Amino acid sequence: MDRPILQVALDLVETDRALHIAQEARAGGADWLEAGTPLIKSEGMAAITRLCAAFPDMTVVADMKTADTGAIEVEMAAKAGAKIVCILGSADDEVASESVRTGARYGVRIMADLLNVMAPAQRARELVALGVDIIAVHTGIDSQMTGKNPLDSLSDVVQAVSVPVAIAGGLNAAMAAESVKLGAHIIIVGGSITRSADVTASSSLIRSAMDTLSDDHWEPADPDEEIRQIFSSVSAPNVSDAMHRKGSMYGLFSICPGTKAVGKAVTVQTFAGDWAKPVEAIDVAQPGDVLVINNDQGTDIAPWGELATLSCINRGIHGVIIDGAVRDVDDIRKMNFPVWARATVPNAGDPKGFGEINAEIRCAGQMVGPGDWIIADESGVVVVPKKRAYEIARRSLEVKKNEERIRAELRQGRTLAGVMNLLRWEKR
Repeated sequence: MDRPILQVALDLVETDRALHIAQEARAGGADWLEAGTPLIKSEGMAAITRLCAAFPDMTVVADMKTADTGAIEVEMAAKAGAKIVCILGSADDEVASESVRTGARYGVRIMADLLNVMAPAQRARELVALGVDIIAVHTGIDSQMTGKNPLDSLSDVVQAVSVPVAIAGGLNAAMAAESVKLGAHIIIVGGSITRSADVTASSSLIRSAMDTLSDDHWEPADPDEEIRQIFSSVSAPNVSDAMHRKGSMYGLFSICPGTKAVGKAVTVQTFAGDWAKPVEAIDVAQPGDVLVINNDQGTDIAPWGELATLSCINRGIHGVIIDGAVRDVDDIRKMNFPVWARATVPNAGDPKGFGEINAEIRCAGQMVGPGDWIIADESGVVVVPKKRAYEIARRSLEVKKNEERIRAELRQGRTLAGVMNLLRWEKR
């Protein structure tokens, strides 16, 4: 394998969509097509057969993730047309041995996936000794969301074995190039290609990165900066979907339509229009933060207005969320500063100093703690607990990618019900 292989993981649940995306991926330089585990579970061996029939000149990989009955499952995939069958590296030695023997009988190669293996280099050596043809270093989707990275163990595995090594797990173009530099022979890419609005262009970008190997080295981003960048690129609905429709505040509207706020929460509890703590919180906040204010006891007095907004701008604060009223709306709109509130009213309160800053509060139906992430746009406001911020940011990006792919298919003249195959998945 002098030239690295680009394997596209078709982790979809409908064969028709998989075939369409595979055609675009091949045009962009894909070498191998993978019938992903979700596709196999949804459509069975027929998905492999249809891929092989549609692309007779390409290698089709069956990601069976076999954990038991190695002979049976390898035989099934081989008879369906697969040339490579993927088993779990964490399976018993007997499963690997049976898979290898069956693979030799049917003329298919066996790839062992090191997903969740605690000592990947050691297990890779053991699997090669059992006759496995390809070792796959893999970080699963759910683990990727928490920041785990397949590149962390790739070098150790490459040095441990003499067979080709594959890598999978959230790879983009830069990571694909870095993987080749570290010795990977097979680059397995899923979402970065299959969820793209332009599959051919995305495949071509990764293919080019693998072939040219620029001098730039991939480096992991600072977590907080990556969280901010991702949340800035997705919508509040994307984030809500990633949280399984949770985290949304209710009853608020944007004072300046079209603005967006993303940042860590500085929380404020105040009462009956007392604007002392909201204004004091401006000095507590850091640039890029978002003030989240609970004005307990109604919306007939505003704890926020133009002067406080101007002070926020001077401080570099990214936005203000108020479960209460705002005044001086015309002036705030001239500044086009991101503010969400429950109501507008001319009345101002007095700076009495009741309440507190950076305590856990309830704002518009959601509990918010200091440091939680706030994503607010025209659709509303979502709160992400700080402990899950990186994970939810990554999941939100996957939601966005999936929507972009669906949008691209709709622009080709299909309907949403057709793309989503709703009739098939309706509850009976």
